[in-house]
Amino acid sequence: MHSFEFRPAAEAFREAQEIDPEFALAYWGEAMTYNHPLWRSVDCESGRAVLERLASTPEERRQKAPTKREKMYLDAVEALYDSDGLPISAPTQEVCGTGGPAGGEIDLNKLKRDSDYMQAMKRLVDAFPEDDEARSFYALSILGVKNGTRDFTTYMRAASEVLPVFERNPRHPGAAHYIIHSFDDPVHASLGLPAANAYSEIAPDAAHAQHMTSHIFVALGQWDRNVSANIRARDLQDAERAARGLKPNICGHYSAWLHYGYLMLGQKEEAIEMMDLAYQHAQSEMNTSEWDYFVSMRARQLLDLGDESLIGRWDVPLDRIPNSKGGRGYGKARFKYQITDALLGLRWGDESKARTLLEMPRPSISGEALQLDQLAGLLAISEGKTDKGIALLEKAAAAEEALPLEFGPPQIVEPAYETLGNALLKLGRHSEAKAAFQRATERTPRRPPATKGLSEANDLI
Repeated sequence: MHSFEFRPAAEAFREAQEIDPEFALAYWGEAMTYNHPLWRSVDCESGRAVLERLASTPEERRQKAPTKREKMYLDAVEALYDSDGLPISAPTQEVCGTGGPAGGEIDLNKLKRDSDYMQAMKRLVDAFPEDDEARSFYALSILGVKNGTRDFTTYMRAASEVLPVFERNPRHPGAAHYIIHSFDDPVHASLGLPAANAYSEIAPDAAHAQHMTSHIFVALGQWDRNVSANIRARDLQDAERAARGLKPNICGHYSAWLHYGYLMLGQKEEAIEMMDLAYQHAQSEMNTSEWDYFVSMRARQLLDLGDESLIGRWDVPLDRIPNSKGGRGYGKARFKYQITDALLGLRWGDESKARTLLEMPRPSISGEALQLDQLAGLLAISEGKTDKGIALLEKAAAAEEALPLEFGPPQIVEPAYETLGNALLKLGRHSEAKAAFQRATERTPRRPPATKGLSEANDLI
């Protein structure tokens, strides 16, 4: 469960229930496997059903816990699945159901329940400060109370709780995992490196654990380690899927991060092979998540590699791509596909797709709006309106800087400081270009499109 391998965790807790049907924490554990705080999803129906198998009311369930500490664990999970507020449909990312971030039944009380659960875990930690399990789950609850939204204050608070657990027990899977989540940005990633180095050996059979180490490696620009970690994660996941009679996950989270690593290492053949497999998979039915990864991989491949000969190789009809939000809450797959093609067109002298996209209603999602400013800025420069164009590109860069730092492959299809730096470089404004590329490398360390631009600007000053 600490490694987010929720299916086998639930199976283990159910086995414990069969061994001892009165063991309250076996039901607590299975109920916990239906809460995925960092993935913005919780299956309330399944979680509540597990608790009701223990007993029909919270009071009766509490009586089955023989110690104060076990009672407090139950109190916490009761808060997590509190059903006082019935779920109702609403257009929000606060999911309570089986559909994940893109669907399912919506519970408008999710944030309150997450907060109540966090406070219950704090009371448990205060009462039993030596309980490293409680402290680890408390740290996770702190991360989860923001519903997957990153902010430094919250993440450092979680780190301060779980770091002592890792110091006492460097093989604690939860401690290593939640430290990585707390520090997986370019500013703090070096603090999470000891946990990343340890985690793959702590949980060698957990695909998510193997992948999580790459959160730190990507933030530090350690591309070879990112590739190795996600090969292990992908292979473990595919083996687990095969055991259940399922096909490999061609367009998945681990594959997308692996593909990005290949691009950053300049391993073009490996990256193209992965894209070809993804494109073949796209000819069949793919779910919303798979489409989002396919479109993201295509954007990275075409824009980061910069090979004109590959344009058109992985095109799909636009109406086949779901027009729904991606897993991080900004950037729709269909829009990402269109913005990729528009930027590619501008690179090679075709302004038509950019102009068509700019005529559409302006989106309210900040990650999309800033990319339209990038298009408008590049168009203005091509029309000779240099000052206007640079101002728009600077606006886009400032807007991206206001977004939470990335913890993986860029979601903005062309990072805004790179766009600004390249435009300034072409205009001969080398010192300004250097400053833009320096900022780009701070946000995405050792990313070749940024480091190459910085090197070119330095050579021309």
